[in-house]
This record gives sequence, structure tokens and C-alpha cells, in this order.
Amino acid sequence: MAADHTLTQKLDALNEFDREPAPESSFQGLGNFLGVYSGEHVAGTEYIIGPLFVAHGVTMADFFLGLLLGNLLAVLCWAFVTAPIAVRTRLTLYWQLRRTAGPWLTAFYSIVNALMFCFLAGSMISVSATAIGLPFHMTMPRLEDTLPNSAGWVVVVLLVGAAFTALAILGFEKLAHFGKVASPWMILVFAAAAIAVLPTLGVSSVHDMIRVGNEKIWTGTPFPGQVRYTFWHVTFFAWFCNLAMHLGMADLSILRFARKWYYGFTTAAGMFFGHFLAWTASSILCAAAAGNVAPGPIAYLGAGIAGIVSVVIAGWTTANPTLYRAGLALQVATPNWKRWKVTLWAGVVTTIAALFPALMMKLLNFVAIYGLILMPMGAVLFADFWLLPRMGLSDRYAERKGIMFSWPAFLAWGVSLGVCLVLPIELFFKALPGWFLAVLIFVVLSAVQQRLQAKGARS
Repeated sequence: MAADHTLTQKLDALNEFDREPAPESSFQGLGNFLGVYSGEHVAGTEYIIGPLFVAHGVTMADFFLGLLLGNLLAVLCWAFVTAPIAVRTRLTLYWQLRRTAGPWLTAFYSIVNALMFCFLAGSMISVSATAIGLPFHMTMPRLEDTLPNSAGWVVVVLLVGAAFTALAILGFEKLAHFGKVASPWMILVFAAAAIAVLPTLGVSSVHDMIRVGNEKIWTGTPFPGQVRYTFWHVTFFAWFCNLAMHLGMADLSILRFARKWYYGFTTAAGMFFGHFLAWTASSILCAAAAGNVAPGPIAYLGAGIAGIVSVVIAGWTTANPTLYRAGLALQVATPNWKRWKVTLWAGVVTTIAALFPALMMKLLNFVAIYGLILMPMGAVLFADFWLLPRMGLSDRYAERKGIMFSWPAFLAWGVSLGVCLVLPIELFFKALPGWFLAVLIFVVLSAVQQRLQAKGARS
């Protein structure tokens, strides 16, 4: 009992400044952010995203040009939209939103946000499970699988989920250190695995690479039952696969520890050394594995035991920051709980979600949906911070007036999301008009709200 009491005290002492501005003593250097973002985006899910693009028949030109443009746009969003607000407020997304939208709406949003992050982290646990189960000849999930396909899969997922949750409880600094140590090695394994299988595809020169890339990897012909993706699908997925983090403002919770706003550019380490390289490598591995999309087997094909280990660690370095964000989100709805307890329960939900392989096999669509759901509140924060004061309106109006539930913020979220869902365009393209619509709705309704209240006060 005494040992348990001591452990609880130590966990309670882990202060991540969840409900207050991060103090200067907690600020992190440039290297920590390079470590976090390179580690988070050289991820286990990268082993499945590349094969999914192959399955959807992307051409070689569309793949590479789309990645260049989409990743660049993502970095610019982090650097010029998210990071400046983060270093000025030093607050998590949830406490900043509480000042703008009121505690009731923030609590509801935070629960939705946390669930989305739990599901995302669950897909990463699923990816790592395909590697850990490989030596035990576990039956691997297939592209069309939805439910758990074996008892072995269930056991492995539960063990991986427990390990990932434990590290997420330790907090930001531990995550940053782990990412800095692991990410350079993971990048090398991705590259080495892809290079190792090129001869089996018939590549012996750069000229062969272009020919084989067009004929055997990014062929332009989708797998049976899959929709063909184009340059625009790749661009918008690369840009918006982290929509919740940049334009959705979730990374206020991470970048609040940055010394300077331009640390937002460190996300380029994740976008180009992570996404660009890793999606390319996993696409090549998928082609060499004759269309197999399970991450563990394709990594083993290219790099043997090192490939298996890289899948596990890559899933770990991405699931942990995601669980950390989920824990911060749930704290808004559970104000009397310590962060470690909330993160523990987030880990339980995440692990249960990971049992269903459909979360991994339909990752492209899930990422688009979760970004679409969370994006409008990021637009609300952007408008509140940058636009309202320049229009002669009060920012943080809910906090200033003691409003518990901001109807302008709620309608901006609900109406923009509803319009996006019924727009007659493909899922990947809905978020961009939705973000601008959310900004417009919030600004207009905030002006109405504040003028009505001012008129009522005068009368």
C-alpha cells in the first residue's frame, strides 16, 4: 500500500501546466521540437498510408508532386497560424477555447476531441501490433477486415496499448526525449528497407526507378474495389492529415512550450523527413510484397528484425503525443482528476479502439473525417485571436462576460460541419471551404452577440 501511495504521489507531481499558461521555466529548445515532430511523423501509420495510396492507384507524378505541395502547405499552417497564437497565450487548446467558447461548450468539444485522438492513436497501436505479432505467426488483418480476426491479435493489441499508455503518462519532456533518440534511426530503417527491395522490383539505376515506379508501384490502376486517387487527393491528404493539429489548433498544447513562434517550422522535419520519405518507402515495400498492406510483414520484408522494431517504435512515438493530447482534452471535462488518471482512461479507450483493424485499413478516410470534425473550433480560435480585436470587437468574450456556452462558437462549429458533410465534393476536399465558413459564421455572430448585449446594457 505504501508503495502504491508513493507512486500515486509521484504521478500527481507531474505538472504539465494543463490549466494555466506554461511558465518560462518550462520552455523547450529547438531540438526538442525537432525530436517531437520528426518522431511523431516518422510513424507506424506511415507504413500503412503509403500502401493505401498504392491501393488507390495514384500515379508516380501525382504522388510526388502532391506530397511536395501538401506537406509545404501543412508546415506553413503550423508556422503562421498555430505557433504565433501558442507562444502568445501559452495555453492548451482547451483552456484557450474555454476563454472563447465558455466552459460548457469546451467540455463537450473536449470529449469529442479526445475520442478522435483516441481513435487515431488506436490505429497506431494496430500498426505496431502487426509487427509484434509477426514472430508468433499471428493472422494479419486484411484490407477488408473490420473486426478482430484472431485471439492472438487481441492479446498483442492489449499489450501494446498498455505500454503506449504508460509512456504517454510521463508527459511532454519524456516524449520529446524519446522522439529525439528514436527518429533518426527510424528514418534510416525506412530508407534502408525500401532500397533493399528495389532490386526485386527490377531497379538497378535511377532510370529504372522511374520506369518501375510507373509500372509496378504508383501505376495509376487502383486495387479491385478501390477508388482512384489523383494529384489533388494526395495534396489535400498531405496538407490536411494533420488538420486537427494545425488549422484545428490542437498543437497549441505542444507549441506553447516553444521559445519562439518560428519553432513552428520544425514541423518540416515531420512532413518531409517523416511523411514524404516514409510514404515513399512504404509504397515501395507494398509493391515488393505483391500488394500486401499489413505494416509488420512489409517492414520485415525490407529490413528484417530492424524493420519489425521500427514499426513498433514508430507507432510508439506517434501514439504517445496523441494520447497526451487526448489526456489534456479530457481534463477539461474532468477538472478534479489529475492528468495521469485521465491519460490512463484515454489509453484504455484507445486500446479498445485498436482492436478493430478497420481503423487502420480505412485510415485515409478516418483522418479526413476526424480533421473535418475538429477543424471548425480551430477556425473559431483563429478568428477570436486575430480578427475580432481588429474589427473593434472583444476577444475572449465568454470569459469577459461570464458566458458558460457561446452560441456563436457552437453555431460556427455545427453549421460549418453540417454544410461540409452535405457538400457535393469528395471527403478530402471538404475541410478547406469549411474552415473559411466557420471563420465567417463566428465573426458575424460574434458581432451580433456583442452589439445586442451592448444595446441591452444601454437600455
